[in-house]
Amino acid sequence: MLDTVKTGQSPGQGVYVCTNCHQQVAIGDYDLLPKCPRCTNNEFVKD
Repeated sequence: MLDTVKTGQSPGQGVYVCTNCHQQVAIGDYDLLPKCPRCTNNEFVKD
């Protein structure tokens, strides 16, 4: 099972995929993970 990452966490650089609608979000090393821009979900898994 994949570990989920929540909005507001700083999980490190990479591409994260929304667990609800599968929208991809790319963030940098020190960025905070935003809500999903498509469905406003707050859980992601690293791609």
